[in-house]
Amino acid sequence: MKIVLLADLHGNMVATEAMEHELDRIDPDEVWFLGDAVGKGPESDKTCDWARNHCHHWIAGNWDRSMSMYPDYNAYYIKQIGPERLAWLDSLPLEDELEISGIRFRLVHGRFLDPLYLSYDPDEKLREGFHFHDGRPVAGGLICADSHRPFIRPLEGGYALNTGSVGNNLGMARAHALLLEGEKGPASLRITILSVPYDNRKAAERANLYPDLPRKECYQKEVLTGVYSR
Repeated sequence: MKIVLLADLHGNMVATEAMEHELDRIDPDEVWFLGDAVGKGPESDKTCDWARNHCHHWIAGNWDRSMSMYPDYNAYYIKQIGPERLAWLDSLPLEDELEISGIRFRLVHGRFLDPLYLSYDPDEKLREGFHFHDGRPVAGGLICADSHRPFIRPLEGGYALNTGSVGNNLGMARAHALLLEGEKGPASLRITILSVPYDNRKAAERANLYPDLPRKECYQKEVLTGVYSR
């Protein structure tokens, strides 16, 4: 049983296509999308469609939900993705669950429902992510995204995992995801961070085809260097 969890495509189709080639190689049983199909990069319509067509389960991220919440701020992206995609993004849940090898994980993007989870956060903060907001029993682990930096943290009583970002990863300017390999019942579980190289310069240059892209230079710097631009 092989499950890939990925997130934060952010309009970067060059990185998304590189991850697609890696998925073809791995041939997972399922792909779970943990939010932020849109925003930042130049091709949000294409990355949104990719998430819909290549993943089996979806939750919403803060950028996905913010489209409708802040239409003036997000006018460029809203025009690009169109009303049908926007309605789909609005329909996605904010949390879900996944059980593999006897461990039940709570899945959440991070914001808006939860805080931003970072690799160096105290154990107590990360364990709060085991608690569902809809009243379901407490999980034995957390899988999140949002911070654009993958991590695996063993905690007392469970694990906290982060997918990293496919299209806008920070620190390492590669496309990242998580691969879980296990069984349907109690069994060994293998947790792997996928770190996939892609043509960063091509991704940055593609943004030049979209002259009205908001904060284009910041996005280009991030995909080239992995350094966040304010």
